[in-house]
Amino acid sequence: MALGICVILFNPRIMDIIQTIILAIIQGLTEFLPISSSAHLILVSDLLDWSDQGIAFDVALHLGTLLAVLYYFRAEISDMLKTKHFTSMDNAINSQLGIIVISTLPIILVGGLFNDFVTENLRTSMVIALASIFFGIILYLADTNQQQRSQVVNLSLKLGLIIGLFQILALIPGTSRSGITIAAGLFLGLSRVEASRFSFLLAIPVIIAASVLQSYELFTNDQININYMNFILGIAISSFVAFLTIQWFLELVSRIGMLPFVIYRVLLGLIIILII
Repeated sequence: MALGICVILFNPRIMDIIQTIILAIIQGLTEFLPISSSAHLILVSDLLDWSDQGIAFDVALHLGTLLAVLYYFRAEISDMLKTKHFTSMDNAINSQLGIIVISTLPIILVGGLFNDFVTENLRTSMVIALASIFFGIILYLADTNQQQRSQVVNLSLKLGLIIGLFQILALIPGTSRSGITIAAGLFLGLSRVEASRFSFLLAIPVIIAASVLQSYELFTNDQININYMNFILGIAISSFVAFLTIQWFLELVSRIGMLPFVIYRVLLGLIIILII
C-alpha cells in the first residue's frame, strides 16, 4: 500500500497538480499580506527545485487574486463607477477611482522600463532576504508612527500619489507591494484599515496591467502550451484563498497591527541569509 501511495505521489502528473495547488495557495495568501508574494513563490520553487510553471500559470494566479479583490470590494467599486463622481474633471481626478488610477501610473511606467532588468538581476535569494528585513523594519517604523499620531488623515490625491511612488519599490523582490504601500499610508497618517484598504484597491490596476502584459506575451507566442487544468485550478484556488486572506487581514489589522508580519519578515530574511 505504501509503495502504491509513493507511486501515485511521484507520478509526474500528480506532482504537477500538487505544485499547482501549493503555488496557488501561496499566491492567494501572500499577494495581499505585507510579506511579498513574488519572494515566496521564488523561494518555494527554488527550495523544492520546481521548474517554472510558465507564463500561462502566472496569468492564472494574477486573475485569481484579481477576481478576489474585485469581489470583496464590489460595493465600493460599484460606487466608484457612478456618474456622480464624473460631473467635472476636478471631481473625476479627486474621486477615489481617479486617485487610484493616477497613483498607479508611476509603477506602470517604471515597471515597463525596468521589468527586464529586475527579472534578470534582482530575483536572487540575497536580494529577497535583505529586502524582506529592510522593508520589514520600514513597516514597523510606519506602524509605530501611526500609533503615535493623535488623529488620522483622509485619503487625498496628493497622499495617493505619494503612496503610488512608494509602490515602485515593490519591483524589488522581497519588498511586498502591499507592505510598502501600507507602510507609506501609515507614515502619511492613514489608519491601519484605511491604508490596507487603499493598498488592496491599488492592487487592482497593477494586477490588470500585469495580466494584460502577460496575456499579450502568452497569445503572441505560438511556442507556449497552456495546461488548462492547471490554469483553471490556479485561478480557483488563488481566488478563494486571496478572498479569505483579505477578509481576515482587514478584520484583524486594527487589533494586531503590523508587528507579527514584521517579525515574520525579519526571521525569513535571516533564515535565507543563513542557508544560502
